[in-house]
Amino acid sequence: MTSKPTLTLSHFFPYQLTKLQASISESIAQIYTGKFNLSRQEWRVLATLADRAPQTAKQIGSEVNLDKMSASRAIQRMLSKQLLKRIENTSDKRSFLLELSVKGQQLYQQLEPLVLERETQLLSVLTPDEQQALNQMMAKLQAKASSITQ
Repeated sequence: MTSKPTLTLSHFFPYQLTKLQASISESIAQIYTGKFNLSRQEWRVLATLADRAPQTAKQIGSEVNLDKMSASRAIQRMLSKQLLKRIENTSDKRSFLLELSVKGQQLYQQLEPLVLERETQLLSVLTPDEQQALNQMMAKLQAKASSITQ
């Protein structure tokens, strides 16, 4: 008689990944929350638009895994702080495109070296080969998770 596998939470991969993600997010959040007064959601929007702009609110929410309400609130706060600007969406008049304002670009330029330094600190426990292997494993896991949920 074979024994039924049991779940040990501390060894369950999704649990381990969630704990790691929370720790890493908190480490990065220390940089943008205090002095820069950004929420996690605002940071995600800022980083996304610094990487790829312009985008609609829906595209941003999808890119950074924010539900519609959280994305909307973050965008509204950022618009009120004048970190974003709206652009007419000529392909869809029901929505508008967003991009960083000059103030938003300046804020991102201040944050970028700080978060990259934190990333370097976090990854310093891995050799270059381990970092490359981690990137490959993350890509494989992302592809598999996406294929399962489709």
